[in-house]
Amino acid sequence: MNIRKFSINKACILLGILLLLAVGVVSAAIYLLTENITAVGYVFLFSVFVLLCVICFVTLIRRKLVMFSDSFCGQMDDMLSGDIMQPKQTIEEESLFYKINYRLGRLYEVMQENKNNIAKERADLQELISDISHQVKTPIANLKIINNTLLENEVPPQKQKEFLTAQASQLDKLDFLMQAMIKTSRLETGVISLDQKQQPVYDTLATALGWILFNAEKKQIDVQVECPEHLDARHDRKWTSEALFNILDNAVKYTPAGGQIRVSVEGWEMYVKINIADTGIGISEQHQGTIFKRFYREDAVHDVEGIGIGLYLAREIVTLQEGYIRVASEIGQGSTFSVFLLRK
Repeated sequence: MNIRKFSINKACILLGILLLLAVGVVSAAIYLLTENITAVGYVFLFSVFVLLCVICFVTLIRRKLVMFSDSFCGQMDDMLSGDIMQPKQTIEEESLFYKINYRLGRLYEVMQENKNNIAKERADLQELISDISHQVKTPIANLKIINNTLLENEVPPQKQKEFLTAQASQLDKLDFLMQAMIKTSRLETGVISLDQKQQPVYDTLATALGWILFNAEKKQIDVQVECPEHLDARHDRKWTSEALFNILDNAVKYTPAGGQIRVSVEGWEMYVKINIADTGIGISEQHQGTIFKRFYREDAVHDVEGIGIGLYLAREIVTLQEGYIRVASEIGQGSTFSVFLLRK
């Protein structure tokens, strides 16, 4: 007999038959031993009582099994169809079905979390594709215009040089955009693991400042730096320099010629604070919460070169190192970006 094909109903019927046979055998044995019909009657009544109790118990267990299996199958069907509902928790924590019900609840939570993550990733991907298409549209259109002009018209050498210079500028913009997107995607997807070490902030800041000094000198912007050489923080030097450069580069871009940028570093109990203050155009209070969004740029600064990804990348880098960035600014009064890096 195949036990796997042996149903619960058949098992209950077999159990009942065996119990009846056992009652009959016991009653016959007592009668043969005592020849007392009254004793046989008592034994028979007791056996019937026990049999009824067993039948009630088996019926109750069977009913609970059927109810649980129906509920379990219903929940699984809902999950498979996408109509996910929170499984009801049993009140009796010591019941036979508590462990299964508890794990069903955990399965629901995991599936719900995965569903939300997939939806978020899909929305982020759609937003990223939309942002990239918007950003590359203008330089590609400009390149096509320049290319068609050079191909279809007689252009004097001086004009050709101007067109080629403009073309090189648009190509540089596309290259910068692609490099920024590659860095962002590698950080977001975890392809790059930041190598955080306890090391001086002075060297990291010096690297970032070296990248902006030429542009600052061209605009005659006075850059002042106060940074103790012994002050350490736990950070990745390469990527933190990138983050600080992006903030400093924005300060140079949006500070008028002859302005000032002041960088100061101080050690707190848990963080090293890096202040980057400029005398630029400032940021309105209503936009201070959105400047860290990818590709965000205020309408007032669209004439300034840039694609609006520097601050987003800076925040991602600092956040991945368990730090954070704050900004304080007023229109016409400049801006102060504060970068906080963990000391240990």
